[in-house]
Amino acid sequence: MSNYKYLILRRISQITLLVLYFGGNAYGWKMLTGTISSSSVLGAMPLSDPFAVLQMLAAGAALSFDVILGAIIIALFYGIIGGRAFCSWVCPVNMVTDAANWLRRKLYIDKIERKIWVTRNLRYYMIVIALIVSFLTGMAAFEVISPITILNRGVIFGFGAGAGLLVAIFFFDLFVLKNGWCGHICPLGGVHSIIGKYNLFRVKHNSDNCTLCMKCKDVCPEVQVLNMIGKRSESVLMQECTNCGRCVDVCDDDALGFNIRNYIKK
Repeated sequence: MSNYKYLILRRISQITLLVLYFGGNAYGWKMLTGTISSSSVLGAMPLSDPFAVLQMLAAGAALSFDVILGAIIIALFYGIIGGRAFCSWVCPVNMVTDAANWLRRKLYIDKIERKIWVTRNLRYYMIVIALIVSFLTGMAAFEVISPITILNRGVIFGFGAGAGLLVAIFFFDLFVLKNGWCGHICPLGGVHSIIGKYNLFRVKHNSDNCTLCMKCKDVCPEVQVLNMIGKRSESVLMQECTNCGRCVDVCDDDALGFNIRNYIKK
């Protein structure tokens, strides 16, 4: 069970949030109301997706103080503590892509030689494209097609044709590109990478304990962040790390664990 500790905690977190959103709409629960894009905690503290707010500003929308304050609260939390943890602990689409990548490993699809290559920087280009389209159309462009919004609203109000996009993402990650959506395309993941670039809570590698089994790299959705494995002891410094903890879960050498970020290399 210890090999799945953080995975189980993440699933509890993601499912609990969806249940609370559903309950807020269906039964009037006040603990968490709204959607992932714009929420209220206990009817008192606003929470807003910073990327959705940026799109609305680009579209020329006049935003209330609560919406802007909610975006600031989220940005400060992930900027100081969470890093890119939204992608692995909050985003419901992560459950879809994790399922695809689990099946991908079971079917040994990664062993099949493929010529497909997509830069992981594509997600940053998608941020710019979404803001430009929002400016030109006068609407929050990514929110219209976001699978995160589709899944979140689907749980609350029921699924429609948008469920097809979630199925497409599952098969894209399964057969076309490993970690394709979250690791290469999703602009919200790119935004959280930027926001959490200097966050304090990080995975720390101890090279003295490492036996180079590479189990961590097999399960890591952003394998490039583990570039210190077999070389040196240091925190994971690359901003794309989602703090999902899967590398910590599967490490039998006690060479990986969560700690406060440091810049010391040895």
